[in-house]
Amino acid sequence: MDEIRSITIEPFKIVGNWDVQSKKLKEKFSELTDEDVKLVAGKDNELLTRLIKRLNKTRDEVIGLVRRGEPKVFRPM
Repeated sequence: MDEIRSITIEPFKIVGNWDVQSKKLKEKFSELTDEDVKLVAGKDNELLTRLIKRLNKTRDEVIGLVRRGEPKVFRPM
């Protein structure tokens, strides 16, 4: 019998100022268009899917690129 495996993919959520982050991505990847980086409220996963297809990268790679563009949070010790 074939075994059916269930894969759980955690939801993706943009954190921080997407306008700034998207500009950084467009500077790094000139093939990205305004439409590719357009964020519609509640449609973060659709944005992620567009970036995966356009950049020909894995989900984890694209999430890493986006996360590197997020502002760093300073936490005093």
